[in-house]
Amino acid sequence: MAKETAKIVRFHALGGPEVLKIEEEPIPEPGKGEVRLDVKAIGLNRAEVMFRSGQYLESAVLPSKLGYEAAGVVAAVGPDVDTRWLGKKVSTLPAFLMTNYGVYGEVAIVPVSALAVYPEKLTPEEGTSIWMQYLTAYGALITHAQITKGDFVIITAASSSVGIAAIEMVKAEGAISIATTRTSKKKATLREVGADHVIATAEENFLARVKEITGGNGARVTFDPIGGKGIELLAQAAALGGTIFEYGALAPEPTPFPLFTALGKGLSIRGYTLREVLSVPPLKAKGVQYVFDHVQAGDFKPRIDKVFPFAQIVEAHRYMESNEQIGKIVVTV
Repeated sequence: MAKETAKIVRFHALGGPEVLKIEEEPIPEPGKGEVRLDVKAIGLNRAEVMFRSGQYLESAVLPSKLGYEAAGVVAAVGPDVDTRWLGKKVSTLPAFLMTNYGVYGEVAIVPVSALAVYPEKLTPEEGTSIWMQYLTAYGALITHAQITKGDFVIITAASSSVGIAAIEMVKAEGAISIATTRTSKKKATLREVGADHVIATAEENFLARVKEITGGNGARVTFDPIGGKGIELLAQAAALGGTIFEYGALAPEPTPFPLFTALGKGLSIRGYTLREVLSVPPLKAKGVQYVFDHVQAGDFKPRIDKVFPFAQIVEAHRYMESNEQIGKIVVTV
């Protein structure tokens, strides 16, 4: 007899990892424009930690599901969805709001517009570890900055999955990456994944190193998910006419605008989220193809730091908050 219920994750209050609860619910049917996935693996993202704790762009409506990225098999399609999706191995793009959908569960309902077929050679664990990170880097570095051979690109918080994706992308485009991490502990791994230069910001003079690396010219592009007071230093490390992409808000304090440095250098400091790419179908299609091709060719290798079983979703979130990981944290279902 077919299973009638499935385990999903919900939270009924905002807070730490312990608010996540595994609950049983009747297996839902997809509506118009939707599909149901039998989930095999879930890729965790910092956005979900922020959403769970009430610090995200959208506020959760409680009780709330969560989760942007899952890999699995399409088990059912909505009334207007092409039946050729049935049985396909896919992973989800973060092309929806977590106030409407969430993929932490044995099954997940998602919009068909958020599905992408990942390269056949990847496992589901790897298949759920590509779209958020590579497309986030793609939108800033390729669509907007159009990085090219010889460009210097500063990548902060470089050991995150998006940071590693950016390092690989900069290499693929022939540009030069300057990766930052707090201590020397992660330096060797960042070099392994392709960083041209690594600066341990708690141990080295960041500005002096950037000047030395860039021959005193600074970096044309900076890719930063932190914000906060650190933006002053990033502005000083930027080249004339450089661009700083702020794609996150990990710093606990407000982000000042470095007015005098920006005036002196003609800097662009711009907020950026992946939605800029995913909300425009031609841009989205181009980005997905770019990532697929580079993964297929072996230029981009999804790096999985640690895998947790579904029953340990709370522990997986705790681990993400520890900032120990280098790469993606995956939960298998």
